Parts: sequence; C-alpha cells; structure tokens
Amino acid sequence: KRIFLTHAGEELYQHARVIARQLKDAREALESLREGISGRLDIAIISTAKYFAPTLLSRFCVLYPAVQLKLSVSNRAGIVRQLHHNEVDLVIMGQPPQEMGVVMEPFARNAHIIVAPPTHPLAAEKTVEVADLAGEDFLLREKGSGTRQLLERFLLAHGVEIHPRMEMSSNETIKQATIAGMGIAFLSEHSVTLELETKRLKILPVVGLPIIRDWNLVHHRDKRLSPVARAFKAFLLEQAPHMLPVVGERGMIA
Repeated sequence: KRIFLTHAGEELYQHARVIARQLKDAREALESLREGISGRLDIAIISTAKYFAPTLLSRFCVLYPAVQLKLSVSNRAGIVRQLHHNEVDLVIMGQPPQEMGVVMEPFARNAHIIVAPPTHPLAAEKTVEVADLAGEDFLLREKGSGTRQLLERFLLAHGVEIHPRMEMSSNETIKQATIAGMGIAFLSEHSVTLELETKRLKILPVVGLPIIRDWNLVHHRDKRLSPVARAFKAFLLEQAPHMLPVVGERGMIA
C-alpha cells in the first residue's frame, strides 16, 4: 500500500526543506567566518555552459583551495526545477525564468549562430538570407530547450517554417551530426569554439545573426548566499569577461 502526502503535508515538507537548507547555510557561514573562505558550493549549470564553466571553476579552486564544489549539469527544465525548489546555491544559465522570483547578474555575452559543415552549399555564401533557410534540415535540441525556443522565435519572426531533421538532448551529439552532414544547427558559439577553430564547422552568415544574449549567474531571491557563494559571485563577475572567448563579432570568434 502506497502512502501519499496530503496537501498540508506537502506544504510542511517544502517548508522543512527550506529550513534545513537555511540551517546548512548558517553552519557554513559560521565555519567560513572562523576559517576564512571555505565550505561547500553547490552550482548548477545549463548544459551549454559545460564548455566554459570548468575553466572558471578551476581558477576559482586555485584561489580558494578550501572550497568543495558540487557541480550539476542539466537542461533548462532541470535548472528551473532546481531554482524553484532552492536546491542549489548558484546557477549559470542563459535566460532565467521570468515567472520565478530570481536574482540574476549577467557576466558574459552569449552569441547564438547557425553552423554547417564546410561542404554545405550555404557555407560558401558571403550572405545568407533567412528565407534561404526554408527547407533546410535542422538538428534541434529537445522541445523546451532555451536554444530551440530562441531559434523558433527568430524563424517565426521572418516567416520561415522550421524543418526538424532530428531532435537531440545533447549539444555534443548535435555537433557531431552536423559535422557528419546530417543538417545544420543553431547553437551557442561557446559550444563550437573548437570546431570552428579546426574548421570542422563553419558559421553561416545569416542576416540577423548572431543573436546576442547574456550568460547569467542566478539564484533564488530567497537564497541567503554563504560567504563561499558570495566569493564565487564576485570572482565570476570580475574574471569571466577576461577568461572567456569573445563571441558575436560578426558571427566569428574574436
């Protein structure tokens, strides 16, 4: 026989989780005051950020060797869930959920581009009109992905219907499928830096692209940031602009 929480029980459970988290934050804050910046930092990142986040985290750990990191990587739906339940200290993502009370700090540009294999017919063009993309096979992220939503809005604004060839939940799989000639892809430029440098992929010079958004450091508005989290926030806002590749310069890596 299964047991389910009543509505009142569910409310009590959620409040208990918040209280437990606040007690943990308080213990870590006191410990940090006694020993300097130390303790655990729980960070969640959107899957696209995995291409640059380790570089930032590595540098932070050099500066603060007593900090223990827990890193989780998820899609947008997973990140929003973690924010909603206040499960992590900080989140690195693109567009934060508008319907949720969060605090966000932009720290770098996030340029979105369309890439294709160098042998693709449009790859040789100096300019590609949005209308030229009609009928092209797109390799897409799953429905609900922030990257996919951005592409769909862009094409809809230009009256172009998207033609999905395949849906995938991994940027890495999309890149490999694009390199193999299965279609074209709309991705964050940070996720294809290596492939562009090695000429395995090429940016299509589509009119109206790149679309520039921000990478944001986000936390729930009710989150009381520990000294460790505050130290990471200060580090990221100061160092990220100098450590990440500059993107969005006419669709090319600067």
